[in-house]
Amino acid sequence: MTEDGLQQAITKMQERGIDPRAINVFAHYWRDLAAGAQGLIPEETIEPLGEVPALGDFAATASQRREALARTAVIKLNGGLGTSMGMTGPKSALEVRDGLTFLDIIARQVLALRAEHDVQLPLILMNSFRTRSESLAILERYPDLAVDGLPLDFLQNAEPKLDADTLAPVDWAADPELEWCPPGHGDIYVALQGSGLLAALRAKGIRYVFLSNADNLGATCDPDVAAWMFANAVPYAAEVCPRTANDRKGGHLARRRSDGRMILRDSAMVADGEDHHFQDNERHQYFHTNNLWVDLEVLERLLDERDGVLGLPIVVNRKTVDPSDSSSTPVIQIESAMGTAVEAFEGSQALLVPRRRFRPVKTTNELLLLRSDVFSLDEDSVVNSVITHDEPAIRLDGHYKLVPDFEARFPAGPPSLRECTGLEVTGDVTFGAGVVCTGDVHVRAEQPATIADGTRLTGDVTC
Repeated sequence: MTEDGLQQAITKMQERGIDPRAINVFAHYWRDLAAGAQGLIPEETIEPLGEVPALGDFAATASQRREALARTAVIKLNGGLGTSMGMTGPKSALEVRDGLTFLDIIARQVLALRAEHDVQLPLILMNSFRTRSESLAILERYPDLAVDGLPLDFLQNAEPKLDADTLAPVDWAADPELEWCPPGHGDIYVALQGSGLLAALRAKGIRYVFLSNADNLGATCDPDVAAWMFANAVPYAAEVCPRTANDRKGGHLARRRSDGRMILRDSAMVADGEDHHFQDNERHQYFHTNNLWVDLEVLERLLDERDGVLGLPIVVNRKTVDPSDSSSTPVIQIESAMGTAVEAFEGSQALLVPRRRFRPVKTTNELLLLRSDVFSLDEDSVVNSVITHDEPAIRLDGHYKLVPDFEARFPAGPPSLRECTGLEVTGDVTFGAGVVCTGDVHVRAEQPATIADGTRLTGDVTC
């Protein structure tokens, strides 16, 4: 494979005005790809993580919490469109509870922390070129949110999609914007530096940033974690939770045998035939929440030493140039994962945190649960469970996959799930108002059906 394709891609990125450091990172990954790299981590090369420190074992004082929060900033990954859920705009613009979007709730959580601890605590979004305008419009509802000298967002970089056969930038005259893609959320580190935000945060006295996904409303900027970071001078920490059967496909941390480094292995990094190792909850007992804490002083030094290239493991994402047209040109998107930076920081740590810090919404299953009466928002906009038993497992079939179809089938909102241990719906069923689910419920319908207002459901229900 010659480097003609790489030079074409570099020229295309330069013409778009992409930061030179981001181009360096792209070139690094292109050469890895051309050399045959697939980003796989065989089981034989790693060992289980072992025991990790638990947040519950650390007792912070009020002054430690305040001092730590005063030198911390919150960054939310907000580059994703909700296309897999049938949305056309930012996923974070979806209403999730009480008429509030993800971004509304995040903004209110940050403002509440500021008021409680008397700190500035900046909130900054990492947007993509597709999410920026709509997301910032939502944040305009909170005029006190911006911090002097800091923006409310910065942009993720963009890179060319590569023709899967030639590794040259793909051409797509029908929609030239589809020739571009984001480089995965591992781009956050070089984007922080290239945007000038890293220097701006350092100038404001910020030492740590808390990074998390915008669709995880459990990922609040916990003052106890911030205090733990400062007390132990941790350069990088990844929050983990105990794995359950529902988390078998989620990424996990492990130790590389060759050098003892802590690493992240996501599902895309699993070698063929090794899914059973990856999903072994006894061997790999913690899952990676993608809630990360990063020392900006150390990050800045690493980026300067490596000219922006942290050397994170490559993720090879195979798609078609038009995601909605499976017959369009096959392409490769070169990506990296934010959490793989765990291996770049000497002395990085994992931190065991309560499960409540992981409440992602990836599908309408989680959306139904989050909107239900299983949860409530407190005065600080923190999502709290109101039940004492395990949260019910939700399984909705394809009729509910897309948000518009989901909304149409729950016109009066979710059924009551407080007494429910599991809800599975198979078929085209519309739920009336005041429906109550008790225990394990499996609703089946071979034809479109409606459940009447006030119905109590338990066991197998055929409509």
